[in-house]
This record gives sequence, C-alpha cells and structure tokens, in this order.
Amino acid sequence: MTGFNPHHLLGAAGHLPATRREFLQRSGIGLGTLALAGVLADDRLLADSHPNPMHPKQPHFAPRAKAVIHLFMNGGPSQVDTFDPKPALDKYHGQPLPMQLRTERETGAAYRSPFKFSKYGQSGIEVSELFSHVGEMIDDVCVIRSMHANVPNHEPSLMLMNCGDSQFVRPAVGSWITYGLGSENQNLPGFIAMCPGGHPIKGAENWQAGFLPGAYQGTYIDTKHEDIERLIAHIRNAAGMGRRDQRRQLDLLQALNERHQQARQQDAELEARVQSFELAYRMQMEASDAFDISQESQATREMYGDSVQAKQILIARRLVERGVRYIQLWHGSGQPWDSHDRIEAEHRRLAGQCSQAIGALLRDLKQRGLLDETLVIWGGEFGRTPTVELPKPGANAGTTSGRDHNHYGFTMWLAGGGVKGGHVHGATDEFGFQAVENRVHVHDLHATILHLLGFDHTRLTYRYAGRDFRLTDVHGRVVHDVIA
Repeated sequence: MTGFNPHHLLGAAGHLPATRREFLQRSGIGLGTLALAGVLADDRLLADSHPNPMHPKQPHFAPRAKAVIHLFMNGGPSQVDTFDPKPALDKYHGQPLPMQLRTERETGAAYRSPFKFSKYGQSGIEVSELFSHVGEMIDDVCVIRSMHANVPNHEPSLMLMNCGDSQFVRPAVGSWITYGLGSENQNLPGFIAMCPGGHPIKGAENWQAGFLPGAYQGTYIDTKHEDIERLIAHIRNAAGMGRRDQRRQLDLLQALNERHQQARQQDAELEARVQSFELAYRMQMEASDAFDISQESQATREMYGDSVQAKQILIARRLVERGVRYIQLWHGSGQPWDSHDRIEAEHRRLAGQCSQAIGALLRDLKQRGLLDETLVIWGGEFGRTPTVELPKPGANAGTTSGRDHNHYGFTMWLAGGGVKGGHVHGATDEFGFQAVENRVHVHDLHATILHLLGFDHTRLTYRYAGRDFRLTDVHGRVVHDVIA
C-alpha cells in the first residue's frame, strides 16, 4: 500500500472533490500508513516541495559565535549613569557646559550622575552601582563607549538598530542571521523576540523579515504570562484532535496551498504561511519544555531572581541550549528606559529588575561552556544627554531631574562569542555628550556582529527589486579591536 498523498484529494483534473462519496474514494488511498507519514514528517527525512529554509547553513568562514542574545533596554539608558563615568559632570553640575550640541528637546545645565561608580575585576573597568552584577563579570565584557547613531528620535533609531535603516522597510538583524545560518533546532523558531506586557515602540517592525522570506521573521512571545497556553498562543491541539489527525490536516492544507501557489509564481507570503503551519506543529512537542523554567534547579532560579526579566533571561539561556539562533529580550512594552523625568528613581527601578539576571546569565553561560559561542549584547537605541532636560508641556513632568535623548554618543557592551573581555573601546568627550575616540556607528556594530558569526557583511546579500541588499547597506566596518 502506498503512503498517504493529499494530492489524491485534488483528483486527476486538479479540482476538489464535488461530493462526500468522491472525497472518501480519493482519501481512502494510503490511510493505513498515516502513522508512518507522521514519523517521516521531519522534512529532513520526507522530501517534498517545501524544503525548510531554517536548515543549518555554513557561513563564509569559521564563526566565533553560534547564537546571539540581545538584551534591549528600549527607551535609551543613560551612558553616564551606567557604564561611562564622567567626573567632569560633578565639577560642572548646575552650570552650563563649555560645549553644546543640538538636542531633540531643550536642555540646560550639566547634570551629574546620582549613582556611584566602582572598579570591578582584574581589568578595573568602572561600572555604576546600577549594574553591579554585570560589574562582577566585567572581565568577560567589552564595553563600547563610543557608539553613535543618526537621529535622537525613538522610531528611526529603533529601526536603525534593529534593521539597519532608519526609514525604509528592511529585515531585522535576527532575520538576516537566520537567513544566513538557519537554525540548529527545527522544532523551535530560529529568531525569537520576547517582550513582557506588549510591544515596544514600532511593534513587530522591530523583528520583521522585510523583503526576506517570511520564515525568517521573529516570533513574538509575551513573557508576562506564566501559563504555557497564554505564553505561546495555540500551543495545544484543538480539543479532541490527536497528532495523527492534525498531521493529516496539515498535509491536506499543504496540498491545497501548493496548488494555489503554482498559479502565483511561488508567492513568498504563502510559502511563509506553509512553513509557519509546519513549525507550529513541531513546536507543540518542544516549546512547552523550553519555556518551562520550573525544570531548573532552585539554586539556578535564585541566581537569576524572581522578576519577569529574570524569567525571560533564564528562558533565553534555555533557548540557546536548544539551538535557537537569535533571541532578543526587550525590557517591556513602550519605551521604559526613556527617563525624561526622575532618572535616579526610574533607572534604579529598571536596573533593579534586570541587573541580577543579566549578571547571572553571563555567569551561567560561562559555567556551562556556552559563553564562548554565545554573543551577548546590551544597550538601547541611543543614550541620554549629560545635561538636564528643561520642563516643557507635554514632554516631561517638569521636575528637571531627567535627561533627553542623545544619539551623539552612548554605550553598548558585548560579551562572549569571540569578544575581547575586560576591554573598553572608544570614548566620549569629558562630559559624555559625543563619541570622539574610535567612534562606532550602528552599521559598524552590525558588521562586527556578522563577522563574529562567520560572515563578511558585504557578501551576506539578498536580491530584491533588482539589486543586492545587505544589513549594512553601503556602510559598515568590522571593529577588530573588540574581537579577542
């Protein structure tokens, strides 16, 4: 007896059965081998016309990193309050600075940091008390103090940081990476974006596939939920439907979609939909396990802490262990780090939610031998001014205790994945306003990330609308000084 073939349901003329009798006659062929078809459903064993675009692929050269965890502090954390201490702000506090750059909103006098900085590790790098847990791991961290972007607005800066272009629709970094590398686990998405409580500004555009095939788009998870069925929508089968029946249903859908697609020149959106059905089917077996942190030891859970941030950061480590390629962790919906007011209270509250878990992640990855092959990235879409933001109706509450957006100079850090630990790259001016030494643009950061993953950023391209596009467009240089 031959295997079940859903194309039989279309008939010789390629049309759907007109009657129930005709449907049963066609579907009767091969029903006895449904169980075998389910076993062979893994696309590595059962060849079909829908090869899995997420199969592992080889990069251009030997990679230093195999996976990325991007800790995104959306809203823009202040560099002079976290990883870029500026004693000159103490001297000039409350006075006009001898330099001034145009900011998005009106700012006034110098505003010193309310946080204490201390030296950590053998490298002696100074870190704010806000991130003391990261400070304990600073010898594994490369701090880039000379980042700069294009504009001081959230929306274009988010698009630049996440997609390489501030204006046009472009694929996200995670989409480019999964397009180039595929994924080591075919039962989980290769690119996952986690954000508790909703979406950041610009929503799903931050993890869009753009003109790449839809299979490379990030999968969004709302980590505020505890129950697996709320954490991952539709993770369970429909009531009363077993896996064998569901497999049969998907095979029929695929046959119908194939017929539909043949008349539409291999439509990319339809192909993405087919792949999403198959991925959802496979996820039902593995996702419940991957997102269940109760399987971790009590000691591990205590090391990370019990906040929502701790939960999603621990999940990220579990996903890396299972071969997920790119995981982006957003702090929360909207732009929580956008401290135009009360920066001392707000930054302390936000860092208190994640500092312990970030330090634990670095320690945990290192203890498990995963840090060398996992690139960890921390930062926001830009930084903040070293001057105080002046009150303005509709902009802040008028407390003169916050900072405005600053794209001229800000800090990000990298760890693991072939990065030079215990190292500071670049510098801002004495007040922390503008990058002045070994400046690193966002395009340079992207080129460096791709290099650590084994790619020449000028050669990782995709042809669209008559030209070859890349993440870095016509820009970008690899920052070799940050690579071990």
